[in-house]
Amino acid sequence: MRRHIILMLLCIALASPAAFAQRSWHVADMSDDIDVHKNGSADIKERISLVFIGEYHGIYRYIPVDYPGPDGTNYSIFLKIRSVSDENGQALGYSTKDENHYRILKILIPGATDTTKKVDIVYSVRNAVKFFDDHDEFYWNVTGNGWPVAIDAASAYVRFPEDAAGKLRAQTFVGTYGSNEKGITDIQGANVVSETANPLSARGGLTVDVFLPKGVLASPSEFTRWLWFLGSNPIVFLPLAGFVVMFTLWWEKGRDPKSGLSVAPMYEPPKGMTPVEVGTLVDDSTDPRDITSILVDLAVRGYLKIREVQVAQMLLFKKKDYIFVQLKGPEQWGELKPFEQELMQNLFSAGATETHLAELRNRFYVAIPNIKSGVMSSLKEQGMYTLDPESAHSYWILGAVIIAIPFVLADYFLHINFFDSGVAAAGAIALTVLIVFLFARVMTAKSLKGVRTRVAILGFQEFMNRVDADRLKRMPPDTFEKYLAYAMALGVEHRWAKAFEGIVQNPPTWYEGYGYGPGFNSWMFMHDLSAMTSDTTSAFLSTPRAAASGSGFTGSGGFSGGGFSGGGFGGGGGDAF
Repeated sequence: MRRHIILMLLCIALASPAAFAQRSWHVADMSDDIDVHKNGSADIKERISLVFIGEYHGIYRYIPVDYPGPDGTNYSIFLKIRSVSDENGQALGYSTKDENHYRILKILIPGATDTTKKVDIVYSVRNAVKFFDDHDEFYWNVTGNGWPVAIDAASAYVRFPEDAAGKLRAQTFVGTYGSNEKGITDIQGANVVSETANPLSARGGLTVDVFLPKGVLASPSEFTRWLWFLGSNPIVFLPLAGFVVMFTLWWEKGRDPKSGLSVAPMYEPPKGMTPVEVGTLVDDSTDPRDITSILVDLAVRGYLKIREVQVAQMLLFKKKDYIFVQLKGPEQWGELKPFEQELMQNLFSAGATETHLAELRNRFYVAIPNIKSGVMSSLKEQGMYTLDPESAHSYWILGAVIIAIPFVLADYFLHINFFDSGVAAAGAIALTVLIVFLFARVMTAKSLKGVRTRVAILGFQEFMNRVDADRLKRMPPDTFEKYLAYAMALGVEHRWAKAFEGIVQNPPTWYEGYGYGPGFNSWMFMHDLSAMTSDTTSAFLSTPRAAASGSGFTGSGGFSGGGFSGGGFGGGGGDAF
């Protein structure tokens, strides 16, 4: 062990003293030569003199390009790097990227070891001036407040159009961010000289603020301002991208073909279609009323009976309740469609022949998805869809992914932060979600057969909605009951029942109610049946209440001479590597 220690100490003693020399750097001088043009753009030549002690390879220069804009939006200055060179005008190798609101330059400086080097960065800014209603302002952070080392001296020479002579007011600020300590300002006709009186400490900076009355510079047009807004807030293109993508998907996959038919009264529903299928095909959705229409249709066809009962409550009040009685057992369900069998199996479970409505609460809801899926499968088997509602979900999800991909890639690779736009971002995202939602509702595409069948259904709905008593008197006696479930699925049951007042004399045998005798009234019967279907729908859809989750955490929770160092555009900072 002692031998190892001696060898290690010997190696340290023989090591080059240069390996332990202190390594440091600082900025000896930083100056900007700025030309502000009539249109508010500016050309900037930035010279940085750097003192390196030890071995270095180059510097980073960070220049802010994104700022908080009005009303929670983002405001970008459109900055273009023209050249990067050394004190002899020789081009230096550099790379740029935008990240976290900054344009970051990585500049390679050959021979940056125990020496002084100068770096000239030439760039232009399209929108360097702030335009207000009563004045204009060139507010520029010359050095930035992000340098981790001292700056011995800093200055800026700013030139304006010749007609600015005698009209300028200017001030200079020095120090760390937020400081209102004044520097040296000298107005020379149409030019302004701004400089420090003393060295700047680390994180200290130089800022020049120049007031210009209206008329010296040409204010940008509303169109130009709008272009600047779009360039600063690219998230506003999200709704447009959303519309283009969703419209294309709908055009290619979600459009219904032209039926070539017009809606005309039809006196019976399309052959072979049940009420729930009719109601689903009309709006591409199996609604609760469509499901209860299965119950009524099965009752009309003799598979079950609905019995209305009175349940005593407090005092003398009574409430209606319902019992479903099975008339045909499972061995006779072979002619039923799968979704009808699903309803019967869940209505009369465990071999029961009678079911109280209350027994279906918090139980029947598990059958609803299977019934809906069965209805849609039946319609697809009949060739009613080229893109059914269930499959259409995958397309609007695909659309949402396609919309998002370019923005995600731009954020990741180009470092464009779309969420800097604040209110504009929130509005754009909300509008895009609405666009996707609206197209998702119409993405379903029917086949030619499906479109023509829907026209026939609408014709049948028209007949049921406008039927006259004279025609009904010439129709078969069972017409009211036969098509009652269809009227319920199409939402015209009350008009249908009203039309049969005085025509239907006997109450339906499949519904045992109260007060139905020789004076049977079809409209009053429909009122009672609607109450039953409302209660039944509530029972069908009811689900067990989940226990509320607790939390383990509790608790409660114009130019007035203003300005400061680090204000305005420009600025940033730098570092050495």
